[in-house]
Amino acid sequence: MNRMRRLTSVGATCLLRARVLERKGRKDRKGIFSSGTTARLFFAAFAAFAFFGVPVVAAAQDKPKDKDADSRRPKITLKAQPTISMAPSRVVLTAELTGGANDYEEYYCPTVEWDWGDGTQSESTIDCEPFQAGKSEIKRRYTVEHIFRTGAYKVMFRLKRRDKALAAATVSIQVRPGLREGGM
Repeated sequence: MNRMRRLTSVGATCLLRARVLERKGRKDRKGIFSSGTTARLFFAAFAAFAFFGVPVVAAAQDKPKDKDADSRRPKITLKAQPTISMAPSRVVLTAELTGGANDYEEYYCPTVEWDWGDGTQSESTIDCEPFQAGKSEIKRRYTVEHIFRTGAYKVMFRLKRRDKALAAATVSIQVRPGLREGGM
């Protein structure tokens, strides 16, 4: 009877610890659990084994990430030259897609949107041939020039399909007053 109380106490402690880990959303001290669900299942299985002496096998998995899709998706960067200048400033902005697959269908023939950070936007779409896997290639470089007045701007570049944003990148630009705009 004493053994049964001790095992019941161990099982209850295990389940309580699993619930606490789940609520806090943290890993246990040894870092072996990636989610509260995994911790709860492990401790429940341990409690069942301790109480009944029967091993319990449970297959608990977090939702697997599609690593292949992530490795195929190109990464987007946005650069401005110069990032700090005197007004009025002509700034060259370059968005580049790096890595990933050349035939990544989602990025093939997208709508390109520039949000200049001054309340204005530009959008362009080009006419493309229908997509063919392994044959069609995505455009990897988009370059534009824009004239900025005095101020701080956060320029955003977006690739879109219909009205859904596929990818975005931002860059900050600082334009100081120049001679023509009342500076010094």
